[in-house]
Amino acid sequence: MCGRFALSIPASDLPLPLRQRLDPAHQNRYAPRDLIGPGEPLLVLRREDKDASAALMLWGLIPGWTKDPLSGPRPFNARVETLDDKAMFRGAWRHRRCLIPASCFFEKGWRIRRANHQPFWLAGLWERWLGADGSEIESVTILTTTPNALIRPLHPRMPVVIPDGLEDGWMAAVDGAGLRALQPLLDAWDPTGWIRDRPGDSEQLSLFERA
Repeated sequence: MCGRFALSIPASDLPLPLRQRLDPAHQNRYAPRDLIGPGEPLLVLRREDKDASAALMLWGLIPGWTKDPLSGPRPFNARVETLDDKAMFRGAWRHRRCLIPASCFFEKGWRIRRANHQPFWLAGLWERWLGADGSEIESVTILTTTPNALIRPLHPRMPVVIPDGLEDGWMAAVDGAGLRALQPLLDAWDPTGWIRDRPGDSEQLSLFERA
């Protein structure tokens, strides 16, 4: 499960593939965030029409085929084991994979991050909902997989992390064989170079434990 994370770094420290694609509007709106939860807007790197671009999307997937975006489930996580089986995720898995930058994520009051404090990519799927009146909502969900040794004592699920340098491969439009080639990225990632610690602010920690 991934229900809380942070992107608490300045724009100048964002991953280069995202930083290169931030237009002036995104640059002006960007601010570091110490706690991000479902239903909030996320900064996302996605590919559309062969070009990668930055976008702001709501966290909680709204299928393009739903009639009312305010009703029905809006999952903020998707299990990698059922991406091909569930209609809500199948199309996005095949055609609309994306990347969400994070500086850490939280589980049971613990903060999980890289030991060198560098940001990383959470794997996501995105959708675009179009209303009859021309309204548009873009939304995203974060993929989860079985936990590694670092996360296993805390929770039976953890977010999928895409290694640096594989951004284009993850977002590329691929067929069935190409999707199968992505399968190793969905497995539990190596926790070497990662740490698990407690946030220093007791009031903030209390908020995490209540969430």
